[in-house]
Amino acid sequence: MDVLLGKTLTELQEAAMSVGLQKFAGKQLAEWLYVKRATSFDQMTNISLKGREALKARYIIGRCAPVREAVSQDGTRKYLFEIQPQNAQSGEAGRFVEAVYIPEEDRATLCVSTQAGCKMGCRFCMTGTLGFHGHLSAADILNQIFYFEDLTNIVFMGEGEPMDNLDNILRALEIMTADYGCAWSPKRITVSTVGIPAMKRFLEESECHLAVSMHNPFSVERKEIMPAEKLMSITDIVTLLKQYDWSHQRRVSFEYICWAGLNDTPRHAKELLRLLKGLSCRINLIRFHEGVEDVATTHKENRHFPASNEKQMEWLRDYLTENGITTTIRKSRGEDILAACGMLVNSLK
Repeated sequence: MDVLLGKTLTELQEAAMSVGLQKFAGKQLAEWLYVKRATSFDQMTNISLKGREALKARYIIGRCAPVREAVSQDGTRKYLFEIQPQNAQSGEAGRFVEAVYIPEEDRATLCVSTQAGCKMGCRFCMTGTLGFHGHLSAADILNQIFYFEDLTNIVFMGEGEPMDNLDNILRALEIMTADYGCAWSPKRITVSTVGIPAMKRFLEESECHLAVSMHNPFSVERKEIMPAEKLMSITDIVTLLKQYDWSHQRRVSFEYICWAGLNDTPRHAKELLRLLKGLSCRINLIRFHEGVEDVATTHKENRHFPASNEKQMEWLRDYLTENGITTTIRKSRGEDILAACGMLVNSLK
């Protein structure tokens, strides 16, 4: 059966007419799905009973609750979602993804997955050890988001490379920001990428924030830890970004995991300044979770990635900020439940 969640207004109008309803019923469906967050057709009381029965015979809504939950000592929560059967391309391993809910005093952020596993193969990332098991549909993406009622921000930084599943990402973003959908401001949404050619299309078709996983400003060194560098070098990524205006609504940031002696040295700091000169951006420094090498599913190469200490990270932050690039150290959340950056391996399954 076809899934209604994830359909645009035009598609919902077509779905309504396909079961004998008037075109305006498509707008009613959009309101029930995206504003009122209906989980059953029986809730759609302004659609006739006959119309609801006709919809039930041909469509499913596409909503489902997570199957498991873990709670960190810092309040972070991780959830395991089962994805639609047609999107699970590789048996049991491809049936699940994790999303992370991060509560703070004045905001609630959800880290959303976009693929089952990941094909980018970054040597320091646990998620890459899962392999790639398929793209998530817009319905699977929105289902993660719609489970929560108090979200203030969304970051597409969970399992997968968003730009590798761009059609479904853009569809989900349209529904999240459109007047017929959730009517969110694009400023509340950040989409991450390691940097692949599809990023250009994202920049042209979306107004949401962008976060680029850099981790090393030198192309040769970056290629050793991030195979995607072969698809699009960090130099080409920055050159592309400099063609856009980042001074107003949209923001670009660079994610930068810090490793002792490998990318936190004065040499790397100076290259960051040279590379990013003239680009309005910020850098988020991220502490590496050295304990991940003790998890059976992680890369053995992690043993060659010693984490920077706090003092060195603070030096790098202050040096970059003093030289014109706003730089912060991101607070790690959910490490004890494998919910922190790069640690999603469907451990709840």
